Amino acid sequence: MPQPAISHLTTPRQCAAILKAMGDETRLRILEFLLTGEQCVSELTRELRCPQPHASHHLRILRDAGLVEGHRHGKQVCYRISPTVQRALKSQEGRMLDFGCCELRFPAATLLAPRRKR
Repeated sequence: MPQPAISHLTTPRQCAAILKAMGDETRLRILEFLLTGEQCVSELTRELRCPQPHASHHLRILRDAGLVEGHRHGKQVCYRISPTVQRALKSQEGRMLDFGCCELRFPAATLLAPRRKR
């Protein structure tokens, strides 16, 4: 079944599918990290402090919902916000997603916090 354009979710079913995909703390954190730019799975696992299978599970759910897309860089798989979600980004320095049925805002302090090297 073709996915609707994320920025134009009009039915409760379409909205619920996106909200269900985002309805997990780990998946929200992944989206938040990807709003700052493309990241490979290894970088995400370091940021999330979780095992690779755990991160991959959540990335698959986000990918199936059309929120992120992945591509290979050699042995690495890197993810980015999908182009349809990029179009749903509103001003406020890219901290707000407008899906038509609802808006998701990430706190500025979280996105702007410096990342620790490990």
